[in-house]
Amino acid sequence: MAGVKELIRTEGNGSISFGDYELDKKSKVSDFDHQGDMYKVKTFKEITKLERNGVFVYESVPGTAVFELEQTDGAMSFRVEGYGDSQITVELEESMDYEIFINQESIGKMKTNLGGKLSFSAELGNGAIAQVKIVKL
Repeated sequence: MAGVKELIRTEGNGSISFGDYELDKKSKVSDFDHQGDMYKVKTFKEITKLERNGVFVYESVPGTAVFELEQTDGAMSFRVEGYGDSQITVELEESMDYEIFINQESIGKMKTNLGGKLSFSAELGNGAIAQVKIVKL
């Protein structure tokens, strides 16, 4: 599937896709309008980062490509692809309990910190795409 060549785009179902882990140098898109919010993406092989209205949403190390990111009050879901195992951090509601599913299998329950950040690892590489779903408990 590889990276999102536009760096960020709106999908037909209203979700967004972003990131290109195949890039050798940092690239970014600022002021991308999606459903009334302004998004900024920075991406390349070492890191992928997404902000909405100047607030952190997603980060992966090394870089990834994220497909069909959707976020509601109680959940976040997306598909993610990359070269190798990735450390992923997302921002959710602060001090709340969430269960994380990768490819429909629970990898555990975690509590967000005071800033609302939640970090986990995803095994990627060799064309593998992981389906991630994070649900508030």
